[in-house]
Amino acid sequence: QLVESGGGSVQTGGSLRLSCAASRYSFDGYSVAWFRQAPGKEREGVAAVGIDGTTFYADSVKGRFTLSQDSGKRTQYLEMNSLKNDDTAMYYCAATAARLRGRAIAFSTSTYYYWGPGTQVSVSS
Repeated sequence: QLVESGGGSVQTGGSLRLSCAASRYSFDGYSVAWFRQAPGKEREGVAAVGIDGTTFYADSVKGRFTLSQDSGKRTQYLEMNSLKNDDTAMYYCAATAARLRGRAIAFSTSTYYYWGPGTQVSVSS
């Protein structure tokens, strides 16, 4: 079971750090991704890290968002800086035991078996 936290309301240019906690096991041996979905839009991949540590970032967030995890591998983080209005969305954490063999697989919702309920991020001017 995955649970996200850290969402909230922030002004343009601000920062937030989202957390994704695994309740029953660690993320060791799992690929983990963050997706987001804005009203009326499809769910899109934002950032992902494979079992081998390879990271993927959407072009829209590259240089602004950073993935990390705690030493116990029970929590994954998404550090979001220089937030823009377009970053407003529900953010979801997802995990899979599969390897991420490329960007398309990393950002496909069908790759992931485990999903959290989401945390809302709202960015306003």
